[in-house]
Amino acid sequence: MSSFEYTLITIIGCGLITWLSRVLPFILLKKMTLSPAVREFLSFVPIVIMSALWFSNLFTQDLGHLPQLNLENCLASVPTLISAIISKNLLVIVTVGIVSLALIRLI
Repeated sequence: MSSFEYTLITIIGCGLITWLSRVLPFILLKKMTLSPAVREFLSFVPIVIMSALWFSNLFTQDLGHLPQLNLENCLASVPTLISAIISKNLLVIVTVGIVSLALIRLI
């Protein structure tokens, strides 16, 4: 098997596994009902994921030193958090975050 074929099969296989891992839970959950406690627990998953991504970008880490606050991302978070509290709309939140970071980097 040539290097190109191996790479192509690897890319297709990884894409298929990624797609299945995202689609299969929806297919399985469509046929069964979850208890209200489980549904409430699962409703926190998107919030936790977004919070983890947000906190990981607020700090920069150098080996042997304490984490440093990333001032650009921290300043861009302020209008983003305000828009999140007001609108509760993911599209608005992401747009405000991108625009605020762009304006901060422009200045």
